[in-house]
Amino acid sequence: MKDIVILYSGGMDSSVALYEHADRIRRALTFNYGSKHNLREMEYAARNCKRLGIEHHVIELDMNKMGFVSDLLQSGGDIPNGHYEDQNMIKTVVPFRNGIMLSIAAGIAESIGCDKLMISNHAGDHAIYPDCREEFIQTMNKAISLGTYNHCEILAPYTNLTKREIALIGKEIGVPFEDTYSCYNGLETHCGTCGTCTERKEGLEGFDPTVYLH
Repeated sequence: MKDIVILYSGGMDSSVALYEHADRIRRALTFNYGSKHNLREMEYAARNCKRLGIEHHVIELDMNKMGFVSDLLQSGGDIPNGHYEDQNMIKTVVPFRNGIMLSIAAGIAESIGCDKLMISNHAGDHAIYPDCREEFIQTMNKAISLGTYNHCEILAPYTNLTKREIALIGKEIGVPFEDTYSCYNGLETHCGTCGTCTERKEGLEGFDPTVYLH
């Protein structure tokens, strides 16, 4: 039964979720929210959905025009280098991004008869992204359940898994990591030094098909 609407960026973690749960996914939603790497991500998201025969919708949500402040956005400053646990990575937080996207996805899910939402937050996100933490997901899950007639539920299977553990799941099920994109700078070739590139290297070590600039 196809009962899941998934938030799908085209990145490494959500691609593992897409492939792992493909038989249950009714629709994949990619949000074009105005990040520096959105356009690259969307190319890979469309490619993987086409490969798996999953309905793919792009949601236009330009947070630059809405006045959101984050260096991850096109209107923001330079992307900092480092690891997710570094304090300077706070500059890449887009305020309440997951809450906003989950809310929109909940309305879409109920409208098309789905009662499950999937998000691919993971343990590495917890250090700086408050809307990736288990407490947030649990609370948002309750709000969405109460706010929908079909009591829509959030599935967040990777909340307490590391990037490496997610990568190993992907390796086991044959996820084509060469067709995923992670770089916050939005370059044609992954920069290799931003927070998400750094975690990508750690996660895929030993079977990484990615070409990096550094």
